[in-house]
Amino acid sequence: MPGKYMSNFDSRDLPQEEDEYIILGSGIAGLYTALAAYGAGGSVTVLTKCSMMNTSTDKAQGGIAAALGDSDSPSLHREDTIVAGAGLCDDEAVAALVNEGPKRVKELIDLGAIFDYDSHGLAMTREGAHSQRRILHASGDATGAEIQRVLTERVREKKIRVRENHYVVDLLVWNNTCYGVLAFDRDINSFKVYRGKVVVLATGGLGRLFEFNTNPEIATGDGIAIAFRARAEVMDMEFIQFHPTVLNLPGAPPFLISEAVRGEGAYLRNSEGLRFMPRYHDLLELAPRDIVVRAILEEMARTGASKVYLDLTHLDPEVIRKRFPNITRTCSLYGLDIMVDPIPVAPAAHYMMGGVKTNLVGETSIKGLYACGEVACQGVHGANRLASNSLLDGLVFGGRIVEETRQFLKDYHPRHLEFACDWLLEPAKIDFADLRKKLEVLMCAKVGPFRSGDGLKESLDFFDYWSFLGRHTTDNVEQMEVKNMLQVGELVAEAAITRRESRGGHYRVDYPDTHRRWQKHIIFRR
Repeated sequence: MPGKYMSNFDSRDLPQEEDEYIILGSGIAGLYTALAAYGAGGSVTVLTKCSMMNTSTDKAQGGIAAALGDSDSPSLHREDTIVAGAGLCDDEAVAALVNEGPKRVKELIDLGAIFDYDSHGLAMTREGAHSQRRILHASGDATGAEIQRVLTERVREKKIRVRENHYVVDLLVWNNTCYGVLAFDRDINSFKVYRGKVVVLATGGLGRLFEFNTNPEIATGDGIAIAFRARAEVMDMEFIQFHPTVLNLPGAPPFLISEAVRGEGAYLRNSEGLRFMPRYHDLLELAPRDIVVRAILEEMARTGASKVYLDLTHLDPEVIRKRFPNITRTCSLYGLDIMVDPIPVAPAAHYMMGGVKTNLVGETSIKGLYACGEVACQGVHGANRLASNSLLDGLVFGGRIVEETRQFLKDYHPRHLEFACDWLLEPAKIDFADLRKKLEVLMCAKVGPFRSGDGLKESLDFFDYWSFLGRHTTDNVEQMEVKNMLQVGELVAEAAITRRESRGGHYRVDYPDTHRRWQKHIIFRR
């Protein structure tokens, strides 16, 4: 989709605010970065698309991985991460994650995060592809909500400026330097300009591109789209992680059944009642997620069923109720007693391994623009994220951004430039809600866990057909979201058709093998 901007505007006619840090997003990556920047003496504004609490972090169940156990070590955590990443992890990025992770988690605890404890201290569970029990959790299966709570409270206490219901439309970039952002204030239906010496993308993922997904409504890939339009590099866009176990029940919305359930001993059974993972991997139900997803889909195809079942009925009911109160409660709302009823599940889009390319301190290819969390790609997850590394990712690389930019800010005095766009046509007279639905269905069918050259070509034809929208301005957030989703969906499909092999979260039925010559990254720049 052509064009540097999504809407016509002139910054000289708009209200403007200025801070050292403009942070986009209010999940773990955005709020932790905001607190770190404020603590280092920086002035900070956080812009968030909806409310502060409406984030993927808040919905995270399983936990946060850190080598804090007596039998664990960063080197073991590193090894597990690299094995799961299927040959595409950046070793230095992984080293930063696993070595700095324990310190960052302890900072969370110092901030007031209340994790679960047992008789040995911090309670830890095991998830897929982990060799140790290193997953910290809170309130059983509400880890993300606890982290969101404590970070939100600390940000409010510090009186960091937070602008809710602010949709970031585009980055303001000149001569490969970012000077701020154009935002749309949804409360007053008006554009605003926010200037900053450092702009941090922490906008999360893109799961809502897919009809079946585990993500909140806000996860439409906006950060990747606005960075790509501004000519930032993006990397590894083909690698989408599908979560194996998402509630699949008529009348119930997709609801993630945490991998920690399998970590505590649950079995996967097909529609015939047979446990099938022993036929697919030595780690059984705790194999890497991409392997479990494909095993489930193969079993569904073989049996002609639309789901498989997660069986907890052999486990101690009291342990399950205490460990997974949220899952127990949610399933009961739809008539399932998980102590006696197997849970019907199927895979759904969950996490983006690729994103805006950064170095090890979060810097993108545009000066003054940084990224952390799910929107960013520094190579730490490779082709397949190790379970529960995502929350840790936001902490470690958010902290690294602040450490890097404090010196940069002392010597940086950006010019005061004005920005404008007046060449876009009137808004297109189409049904954007219908277009969004078509896109979501297409992405699941053609760019999902099983991909083929023909299906990917069909998806690219779809994006080519709608590319004319890039020549039209937008006048509301719903239109902006759909245009961003089209942009990001095209990047995913383009990368997927380019990579002629199968690796991690990317599986081509016409190229089912993994090849050494494809042990490299695909990087796009507009």
